[in-house]
Amino acid sequence: MPRLEGLPPIFDAGARCLILGSFPSPASLAAQQYYGHRQNHFWKLLGAILGEPLYDLPYPERARCVRARHIGIWDVYRTCIRPGALDADIRAGEANDFAALLARAPALVRVCFNGRTAAKFAPRLARFGLETRALPSSSPAYTLPFASKLECWREALLLDSQ
Repeated sequence: MPRLEGLPPIFDAGARCLILGSFPSPASLAAQQYYGHRQNHFWKLLGAILGEPLYDLPYPERARCVRARHIGIWDVYRTCIRPGALDADIRAGEANDFAALLARAPALVRVCFNGRTAAKFAPRLARFGLETRALPSSSPAYTLPFASKLECWREALLLDSQ
């Protein structure tokens, strides 16, 4: 089984909130886009929170909108071996270099983890003095109703000065 490489982060120096997933799905890797599987709720959740039609926008425009709202997107794993699409399939994961990211994002104050696998990294990011929030997974495999996911995501992502 080949070792898979993740995607580069979407962020800039003004990012105040970072959303960390686990690792891109096969559909996301093929498209070279975060949350590239059309059934994933990520872009619908974020679009509802930001008041932007993110789900319907081309990917470069999605990334621009997210950066303009001081939000970053990345994953906890830089590389891994994963024979399927489930987080439970992730093997031999190597973490991303969070210290290097933080050096390039000095305004960052909060990290939100998209799902339980990513949330295992909360203590690691909290050591940098960041607020951490675990969110219900945006994956359609996580069957919590969309409205319930949205309520949790909205509370976690909206920073006072955004």
